[in-house]
Amino acid sequence: MPTWFCSRDWFQTVGRFDEGGKGVPEDLLFFYQSLRRGGTVVRVDECLLVYRYHEHAATHSVLEDTIWDLRVDFLQERVLSQWESFTIWNAGKQGRKLYRSLSLTNQKKVKAFCDVDENKIQKGFYTYEESKERPKPKIPILHFRNASPPFIVCVKLDMTHGVLEENLLSLQLKEGIHYYHFN
Repeated sequence: MPTWFCSRDWFQTVGRFDEGGKGVPEDLLFFYQSLRRGGTVVRVDECLLVYRYHEHAATHSVLEDTIWDLRVDFLQERVLSQWESFTIWNAGKQGRKLYRSLSLTNQKKVKAFCDVDENKIQKGFYTYEESKERPKPKIPILHFRNASPPFIVCVKLDMTHGVLEENLLSLQLKEGIHYYHFN
């Protein structure tokens, strides 16, 4: 894959790619199956290959919504199924999209959104208007310092110029224990 490698033995242990055809993200499905079978990830901070995209690459046939849905399903399976409750870190577009994409069971586990945007915090809550539930769910929006872990962080790391990382550090949180990134 252009972003990760595994040995041939591990490849054969995990199994074949899902060759479901155009629009199937077989590399992502294989990666998730590898993790399910106990595979691990080790970061290598050097360029090991150069990958060329071309206009006819199968990558371009995979819809963004397909990737999103697979990522949400994997998050629910591997992380949220282990938690009784959690906070979504980002009361903006991505955090709300994640909330709406969760199963009803996992939506009910969301105890709050947290953010740094005073306008969102002053509003006080997010109302899920499309919900069929009555009354419609209202989830509190808190300043991140007033929220409690565990967190699903829906903020892109390169968008905050290090502020998000500083905020996480200020709370002495450990990735993989107190929070997981979902972006």
